[in-house]
Amino acid sequence: FRIIPYQMLRYIAKRLLLSLVTLWLLTTIIFLMVKLLPGDPARTLSGNTAPEAAVDAMRVRLGLKESFLSQYWRVLKGLVTLDFGFSWKNQRTEVWSGLIAPALFRSSKLAGLAMLITAPLAITAGLIAARKRDTIVDRGIVMVGLATSSSPEFVTAALLAVAFGLNLHWLKPIASIPDGASVITQVHYLLLPALAMAIVYFGYIARMMRAGAVRAFDSDYVRTATMKGLTDGQVMRKHVLRNALAPTITVMSVQIGYLFGGIIAVETVTNYRGLATVILNAATNKDLPVLQYSVIVIATIYMASTLLADVLIAWLNPRARLDLDSA
Repeated sequence: FRIIPYQMLRYIAKRLLLSLVTLWLLTTIIFLMVKLLPGDPARTLSGNTAPEAAVDAMRVRLGLKESFLSQYWRVLKGLVTLDFGFSWKNQRTEVWSGLIAPALFRSSKLAGLAMLITAPLAITAGLIAARKRDTIVDRGIVMVGLATSSSPEFVTAALLAVAFGLNLHWLKPIASIPDGASVITQVHYLLLPALAMAIVYFGYIARMMRAGAVRAFDSDYVRTATMKGLTDGQVMRKHVLRNALAPTITVMSVQIGYLFGGIIAVETVTNYRGLATVILNAATNKDLPVLQYSVIVIATIYMASTLLADVLIAWLNPRARLDLDSA
């Protein structure tokens, strides 16, 4: 089952090409959806009391009087050249360097810390549950995972803020990191929202890991390895873990994308200005360039994490490696 580098490179190239086509289709869909949003952006930005002449001048300045195809071409050109233009709300602020990039950096820190907490705990819990299948330990882990994943993120964040932030003063209830803070200080501020997300996502990853590990334990190759005299640790590392991780990695890749764009409630509760908050403000203010390109950035993160997951699965699972020739 030796993998040839050329096969992997060809597989990655095909996936990248497919991702580019998907990104173009998604950009088109986002553009059409933004155009269908109710309300007049020029009127919203000018104010309800502005005269019609001022609103019409705003439409010209924003390019809203251009043809449909011209506006669509401008969006595609900005995506290809990475020139996202300026915010409509504050026309001195660049969309990428002034809004999206800083917010993306902040979201990356929060998402990274949340996944760093969740992944080891969930994978370990899933393996233990599979190993202790149909025992009280297994049922306990499954029940805890179901209970935590059933609670909305903002409820968990609010409870943590009250219990560990306001009452016990162990964590920072507000995640507004001061300028120039050290790494340890930043972690202290981000720990509460990261824990809120980790608690919710723990159940998804742990249950998927348990399901993969159960299938691996019931497989012929694990029974053969056990009969050969391999220790439990060797069987776990060489056979169970590598094969059980494949579906878990797929779930984690989806969760990574969601961590960037779907945590608006946690950001609101903890007053953390990440990418999701920027999207919400852009939608509220009809700041269409910020809204369009922010959603496109999140879509790109989804596709990149999915591609990375597929490559890792091909490396971990010998059967997946054989599929590279036909991919």
